[in-house]
Amino acid sequence: MTDSKHAAKYKLTRGVTIWFTGLPSSGKSTIARNLERLLRQQEIKVELLDGDVIRTNLSRGLGFSKEDRDANIKRIGFVCHLLARNGVAAIVSAVSPYREARDSNRRLIGSFVEIYVRASVEKCQERDVKGLYQKAKDGLIKGFTGVDDPYEEPLDPDVVCDTERESPEESLVKVLNRLETLGYLSSEETAK
Repeated sequence: MTDSKHAAKYKLTRGVTIWFTGLPSSGKSTIARNLERLLRQQEIKVELLDGDVIRTNLSRGLGFSKEDRDANIKRIGFVCHLLARNGVAAIVSAVSPYREARDSNRRLIGSFVEIYVRASVEKCQERDVKGLYQKAKDGLIKGFTGVDDPYEEPLDPDVVCDTERESPEESLVKVLNRLETLGYLSSEETAK
């Protein structure tokens, strides 16, 4: 994974939550799915908790007020806490716009790696296949993060993936390298 001549064989050393946060359509889900796929291929216990899927199943009935968004993020955090303490790599892909809710989950979980997936509102709108940014700008959606509701950037994320300047593969390598540096993954380089 790190270059064309070598591939890493990864081993999870302990449970961890890998939390991807950023504006809608910034690229969180793409990088998170790539990470999940790689870890599964290496037979690592992993679960992906995607914000849209969680809203449908775990947080049905919650709206998009600040209180409801915080409740949604804290529910996801509680599930991640259970997974991580049982040796699973829990990967979250959720806008999670408010810093305090993310920080609360970091305190609860402990083994928490925050990945800020950065992209401008303009780039996110270009990528938005659902047309949500335009609906928000037209007033059809109220409280949309990045349009009429704030996104609070992480103050000290473990990794910043700038999806306007790097490919999903480059972002994935940054995340893997940081997980190794933090001691959550160990790797064995193997010649291809």
